[in-house]
Amino acid sequence: MIYPIIAYGDSVLRKRAQDIEKGSIDVKKFSEDLFETMYNASGIGLAAPQVGKSIRMFVVDGTALNEDEPEEDKDPSLEGFKKVFINPQILEEDGDEWGFEEGCLSIPQIRGEVFRPEIVKIQYFDTDWNEHVEEYDGMAARIIQHEYDHLEGKLFTDYLPPLKRQLLKKKLADITKGNVKADYKMKFPK
Repeated sequence: MIYPIIAYGDSVLRKRAQDIEKGSIDVKKFSEDLFETMYNASGIGLAAPQVGKSIRMFVVDGTALNEDEPEEDKDPSLEGFKKVFINPQILEEDGDEWGFEEGCLSIPQIRGEVFRPEIVKIQYFDTDWNEHVEEYDGMAARIIQHEYDHLEGKLFTDYLPPLKRQLLKKKLADITKGNVKADYKMKFPK
């Protein structure tokens, strides 16, 4: 099932999402829906709040970022990087902060340089409720940090310098009002 993507300005994107109790939802079915919605919107990550569900779950698939790259430019952190994270908890962020221009399906047509630590250690459950503690670096770490922020009610625009945020105010207001074009179905605040 393809969900509409919740647009910037909706309060669900600013709430801290709730843990999922085992058995309360069909996490396998919901993760399939999240992947389907994400692929439909040409995304590489999607968090439950972005489809209107304030629960702690997100999916990632960064493999597409390596597809058209020459072998020497492929990011090894993205090889086979397709995962579901349920009730994740970032345990540690480490390494030098590095900048990269991020975007977000909930904030179409806006990008901005965000600095994040290069390494992340995260604890989470998979769809079989097996617990994992894993460390990621490079682009994989960044994708995880971006999606994890959605569970904390944070958006990539929160990391932008004040002047850049000021310059984006009108564009963000337009998104909230539904005055934006996206190649996928969106749901705008009432």
